[in-house]
Amino acid sequence: MKYDKWNICPLRQTVASELTGHGIPPLPALVLSARGCKTPDAAAAFLQHDTSLLHDPFLLRDMDKAVRRVRQAIDGDQVICVYGDYDVDGITSTCLLTTFLAEEGARVLPYVPNRLTEGYSLNPAALERLRSEGVELIITVDCGITNVEETAWARDLGMDVVITDHHECKEILPDAAAVVNPHRPDCDYPFDMLAGVGVALKLALALTPPERRQQTLSSYCDLAAIGTVADVMELQGENRAIVSLGLERLNTHCRPGLEALIREAGQANKPLTAGSISFSLAPRINAAGRMGCPEMAVRLLLTADELKAAVYARQLCALNRDRQAVELSIFETCQNYLIRNPQAAQGAIVLAGTDWHQGVVGIVASRLAERYQVPAFMICLEDGCGKGSCRSWGQFNLFHALEQCSDLLESFGGHDLAAGFTIREEQIPAFRTRMSQLATQWRGVHPADSALTVDVLLPDTSLITEDNVASLSILEPHGTGNPSPVFALESVTVAGFSRVGGGRHTRMLLRKGSVSFDGIFFSTTPEDAQLSLGCQLDIAFSLQINEFRGSRTVQLQMVDCKPSHSIAVLNQQLYRRYRSGSPLSRLELDQLIPERRDFVAVWRYLTSIATDGLLQDSPIRLTQKIARSSGGREDLGRTMVCLEVFRERGLIEFRGSPESLSITIHKTDHKVDLEASEILIRLRRQKTDKSGG
Repeated sequence: MKYDKWNICPLRQTVASELTGHGIPPLPALVLSARGCKTPDAAAAFLQHDTSLLHDPFLLRDMDKAVRRVRQAIDGDQVICVYGDYDVDGITSTCLLTTFLAEEGARVLPYVPNRLTEGYSLNPAALERLRSEGVELIITVDCGITNVEETAWARDLGMDVVITDHHECKEILPDAAAVVNPHRPDCDYPFDMLAGVGVALKLALALTPPERRQQTLSSYCDLAAIGTVADVMELQGENRAIVSLGLERLNTHCRPGLEALIREAGQANKPLTAGSISFSLAPRINAAGRMGCPEMAVRLLLTADELKAAVYARQLCALNRDRQAVELSIFETCQNYLIRNPQAAQGAIVLAGTDWHQGVVGIVASRLAERYQVPAFMICLEDGCGKGSCRSWGQFNLFHALEQCSDLLESFGGHDLAAGFTIREEQIPAFRTRMSQLATQWRGVHPADSALTVDVLLPDTSLITEDNVASLSILEPHGTGNPSPVFALESVTVAGFSRVGGGRHTRMLLRKGSVSFDGIFFSTTPEDAQLSLGCQLDIAFSLQINEFRGSRTVQLQMVDCKPSHSIAVLNQQLYRRYRSGSPLSRLELDQLIPERRDFVAVWRYLTSIATDGLLQDSPIRLTQKIARSSGGREDLGRTMVCLEVFRERGLIEFRGSPESLSITIHKTDHKVDLEASEILIRLRRQKTDKSGG
């Protein structure tokens, strides 16, 4: 079970039926009703994704100043540099604005710094190099908002800077010719969730006469869509319009570089979705920046030569495979360390290494945050200085937390959910302590038990047809703010399973009544999912059409699974009957009596997770977490009997209710014989008596 709990939306069948009566297919109608669309008009508004959602670019603060300075550069034949970030958002921003300005007649060159040798955003060496090449105006895209000193240095060198960015602002803004950022405190723009490429697109639209803006939007919405999805922006409002238009463009008029990348990624002849961007295109573009070759991705997106595009696409895909191998190696190193030192995953994970690849540690931080459900900070050390990447968990605001640690840092910047920083090696212990305290305090006020929102609990399988699943496409594009719908079925039988993808994923054959479905569980092994042939599960999944060798079938893409609700309830009822003194059958006693491995799993978890010898949790969550940490099955009855035996033998003390347990671990310097437990002796005697001897 990946999530501590499932929040299942109430079934609003009457509302769904009304939506269906207005032409919305059954499955989308159920999803829309679950997401609060109570009327056909509300559903229509939710599904809207046209250009009417777009706002006037001049509503952005300083956009008028930016347009004047860029026009001055174009008219004066000045050399302009579009200076971007090395992630997908930054690379698409750079290519969008470079291409647009070139078509406007500007003398323009792109520049994306090397992540490994230059770091993020403006740097003095790059500024000096650009000035030597005759640059008189720098336009930053997806970066620059914190570069106060660097902007002043550029001015001293004789270059103006126009900043376009979407990252969080610090108290002091750079003294630039213009600072265009929807997050400026003094900016009243009605939509502040634009990606960096969204802001770059807004500048291009502002530079375009009103009568030609539709043409500009159509020409560059593909790049804007890729950057917006890759940067995990909320797909609401303007972003929904940008991504919808971009997907339409990608599926009809693809630029040579993207067409080659789509083909090399195995996505040719398939309808491209936001998911295609997230899982196929974005990682390959991102690999260039992560591995220190951002110019490779820039060349791919700028080229009009189909032969060159094919070469660049192959190179990017090879680079992405290298990135995956390096990432896996670092992740396994961190995972092995945290298994040996579980206390390092409390509050916040802060790890540092001298041989880590700076380009991939952000992905590793994301995987660790998800697995351990705490914010994760990965620091690459070199010559006493560390470059860190961090990812949030449970809405913990990284930017604000880094602000509270600013006295320990050389620099920092980013978003509330993803950020970067630099730190001296000697400050890392203090940083680890303070950040863990901040995260622990946050969790105390904002409990962060991981919860999965299930849109629809299906009463049966009758709605899972190819046509109904295909109709879910009207809810696209999916992403943050509009996730793929999650459905659930109860009491599904596992009829078969196998490892795929080099053992990293699990393919499943699932049966509900007389109906069978194929399922795929990515990044989850059979052991992780606690699978066994014939076991019954409650499953949560998204629905998709799988095409293979010309055949189309419905596939369940698993999101989570857990022992069937009925089985979990039976386990709880069994323990309650035991506590009340009710007579139990031999089979019930056999299920209730812990084995040695159960004691080991419970004790290891308690001692690894307790803070100052104290642990608080609910019996159900504690059982789930012990099963997850040990790879065993969830069994509340056995877990509680283990705790009772530990208490009887003086190892712990606990008190509580069905909702909350408070466990105190007692230190002991002698070996405790659990086999001498009177609880165990009594339960085993009862089992022997039931067996007849």
